[in-house]
Amino acid sequence: MPDKPLQIYINGKYYDKDDAKISVFDHGLLYGDGVFEGIRSYGGKAFKLEEHLDRLWYSARAIMLEIPISKAEMAQAVDKTLAVNGIQDGYIRVVVTRGAGTLGLDPNKCSHPRVIVIADSITLYPKEYYENGLTIITVSTVRNHPAALNPRIKSLNYLNNILAKIEGLQAGVIEALMLNHKGEVAECTGDNIFIVRRGKILTPPNEAGILEGITRAVVIDLARAAGIEVLETPLTKHDVYIAEECFLTGTAAEVVPVVKVDSRPIGPGKPGPITRDLMHRFRQLTRS
Repeated sequence: MPDKPLQIYINGKYYDKDDAKISVFDHGLLYGDGVFEGIRSYGGKAFKLEEHLDRLWYSARAIMLEIPISKAEMAQAVDKTLAVNGIQDGYIRVVVTRGAGTLGLDPNKCSHPRVIVIADSITLYPKEYYENGLTIITVSTVRNHPAALNPRIKSLNYLNNILAKIEGLQAGVIEALMLNHKGEVAECTGDNIFIVRRGKILTPPNEAGILEGITRAVVIDLARAAGIEVLETPLTKHDVYIAEECFLTGTAAEVVPVVKVDSRPIGPGKPGPITRDLMHRFRQLTRS
């Protein structure tokens, strides 16, 4: 018997994956005019759902997009979408578009915004990356200037990250480090970055042009609860190069070590003790 097709939520109704469609005039498609969240599920429950929905609403408010349902209704849609698809450990994508309009930019000519919820299995980094660590490079694509398009808005226009991702892939790595307009470390194409120096954890602040990662916040809390000092401070490539440890955090990545940046080994060139401890603590938190 064939597997049941994925059920996709669109504005209160469920559609088979192949029948889940929106208008070609939707400004989410035409202009990237919309916002989204990527959420992990563990044991059939969305992880940090309240925090993700808060960020979704903040992003929508920043672009003057009115989400047509309440947070409680969105949470119910997420829970139900997981349930109807039988997803336990998976990934949820929540998307809100401006809705169908004209070929012009005017958002006032768009119809009712589209709310889309997709739940599917999760594709993680291969196990060896968690055991042996990632190699990354610094790319030339600069993180969006916060005065132009604030990176704290998780918008559907991800071209900045995609261009950086392409650079990394062409160089033979699966993740890449982006700098901001000041030449400071911002974040990677899909993950936040941390380094360890003299027993302290350092990570770029919001002002560096980062997305306020939900997993980032969880890991900061876990580190501080373990008695490790965490500083949100501007970083340069030099700081990364001389770090004793380096790791990335993200919804899909969770906590993944970095052992080489721009051909330079980080510390001894293998995942360090603080990184390994935080990986363990995060797994305990999400899988207990």
